[in-house]
Amino acid sequence: MACFNLESALIAQKAGADRVELCSDMSVGGTTPTIETIQKARQHLTIDIYTMIRPRGGNFVYSNSEFEQMKSEIEIIKKLGVNGFVLGILNEDNSINIEQNKALVDLSKPFPCTFHRAIDEISDYEQALEDVISCGFSTILTSGTFPNVMEGKEVLMQMVLHANNRIEIMPGGGLRSTNISELNEMVNANWYHSSAITDGSVIANPEEIIQLKKMLQF
Repeated sequence: MACFNLESALIAQKAGADRVELCSDMSVGGTTPTIETIQKARQHLTIDIYTMIRPRGGNFVYSNSEFEQMKSEIEIIKKLGVNGFVLGILNEDNSINIEQNKALVDLSKPFPCTFHRAIDEISDYEQALEDVISCGFSTILTSGTFPNVMEGKEVLMQMVLHANNRIEIMPGGGLRSTNISELNEMVNANWYHSSAITDGSVIANPEEIIQLKKMLQF
């Protein structure tokens, strides 16, 4: 569950989510949450917490100072009891920035890293997939290079096949209880990602989380 506040994280755990991706600022698709939010989440959650590392909204090409900020955030947050990180950096030409991503993945060890939907900015997903694997990521969060998972379902299926168990492909972006069964039947991924926000607010809907889980348990 993508959680943009502590309230959603608590709802996610109570409703049966397996893991939360903690971030701030839903309006830009998520940024690094505050230290206080992470600390409070860890105090109250027993499920895994992955923390977004993203200094700002907008594109995924970062200045040297922003890159240093990302490194500093990882070093601090590693000590707060989190279970993983969610991040991603591109080059000016929208290819994977292998050097910077690898540096952050190495810095995050022993915790796993998910490459987020920055990959959906890239047209050559096969090359991007290989590059992300080479950086040491454990998971790719993606809508299949389309605005949402249903539009990208063909690419998502191909990504799962191409990954061949070398990395987890986690479909996310417009994923809801109304479409997860159809998507799962076609893509057959091991993990799925949703905010479970159904009313235009920034708070997760517990019933939607329950339904998402229910649709996968057949």
